[in-house]
Parts: sequence; structure tokens; C-alpha cells
Amino acid sequence: MLEKTGLKYQLGSYGTGVEGEFDQVCKAIELCHEAVHKMGCPRVATDIRIGTRIDKKGSMEDKVNSVKAILEGEKAQQQQQQQTGKR
Repeated sequence: MLEKTGLKYQLGSYGTGVEGEFDQVCKAIELCHEAVHKMGCPRVATDIRIGTRIDKKGSMEDKVNSVKAILEGEKAQQQQQQQTGKR
């Protein structure tokens, strides 16, 4: 269903991230609910976490890359500390 919306989405271990304009994302959620109801499910529950930002552009991919860069920096720092401690 999300493929049909044209929005960027990313499946994760605890849910699916959807990226787009606020109204488009809300409409995509509505369409997903409708699709599940049409399959015969009488009740659908969705937990939603919505973040909006107006001061700069960003994407899910940018956020993930930022966290990865921080973690890689911390890992390099730990390795350096271990090497310094061995001397």
C-alpha cells in the first residue's frame, strides 16, 4: 500500500518510517487502515510518532547516517583509548 502513495518509507525492527508532507503521510496511514479493513479485519490500531521540522531540511536517511557517524566516532575513540592503554 505504501508503495502506491509514492512516499519514501523505511521498514524498521519496531515499525515503518514514512517520509513526506504532513497531510500526505496522514493520508497514507488512512489508506493503510482502509486496506487492512478491506481484508476483513474489523479493528486496526496504529501507534504514530510524528516529527515536523521547519528550520532545515532532513530525511530519514540523513538521521540514520548522523547516528552511524556518531557511533563510528565513538568506536574509533574507544579503539584509540584501548591502544593507548596497552602501551
